Amino acid sequence: MTGLAALLALLKGDAQADRVVPPSGFTARLTLFTAAAMAFLAVFALALSLAAGRLADNWSEALARSSTIRISAPAAQMDAQAAAVLEVLRTTPGVAEARMLSSDEQAALLEPWLGPGLPTDTLPVPRLIEVIETSDGYSSDGLRLRLSAEAPGAVLDDHTRWRKPLVEAAGRLRLLGWLSLILIFGVMGAMITLAAQAALAANAQVITVLRLVGARDAYIAGAFMRRFTRRAGVGAMIGTGAGMVAIAFLPASTSDSVLTGIGFQGAGWITPFLIPLLGAAVALFATRSAAFRSLRNLS
Repeated sequence: MTGLAALLALLKGDAQADRVVPPSGFTARLTLFTAAAMAFLAVFALALSLAAGRLADNWSEALARSSTIRISAPAAQMDAQAAAVLEVLRTTPGVAEARMLSSDEQAALLEPWLGPGLPTDTLPVPRLIEVIETSDGYSSDGLRLRLSAEAPGAVLDDHTRWRKPLVEAAGRLRLLGWLSLILIFGVMGAMITLAAQAALAANAQVITVLRLVGARDAYIAGAFMRRFTRRAGVGAMIGTGAGMVAIAFLPASTSDSVLTGIGFQGAGWITPFLIPLLGAAVALFATRSAAFRSLRNLS
């Protein structure tokens, strides 16, 4: 019998064996509530992890394909050096596009720090040239050598010092999301283990009678495993559904930020449906461990 067939047979149930497990009571409520609450939190941890992954990819791609050349030179040489830089870029393999930012664009970049209405025309503001590279990219060292020869006042910034910390931060945030998922399912397993142990202890006399009439521990443990797996599965489905509804009603993303981009996109909406399956699997193994340990202690 395959593993899937064995699992289906386990969950199918045995009416007589299932009577060993109380159908209601605090263990049932505890299992349902724990599974629902943990699944709800798991949806948000999963959404955070996926959003951080998208953000890391977006930042990496955007910053990796763009760079900036800053030209600081005397006013009399500024136009000549800017023209020389543009000519160098035009003949550099791997450069897809190069354009000089206008005064209005530079003022917009400086506005968050220096305020609106900055008179860039009357201030010694360096000229900025935006460089967009092809998928193959260009040689930063080679371009710097050419710029130093043609335009001594030009400085290439390939965004490496900006890109690496941003991508690392988003990557760590993604890792934090996955670690949160592990902790969430760990807490779920621990709570279900406690609930199963309490149910076994409450039914110690029934278990003793079953053993006297020939029931094996595997038969008794199977009853607890079926009941608690079903409860956890139902609770996880409820919590997952509530979490997905909450995610759907979050404000739409208005900027490239993980705080405003938490949610699922496209096929990502399928991933939360794995949470009830994982919750049921955690409950199955947790109950199995608790049942056989408790049955050995009752021997």
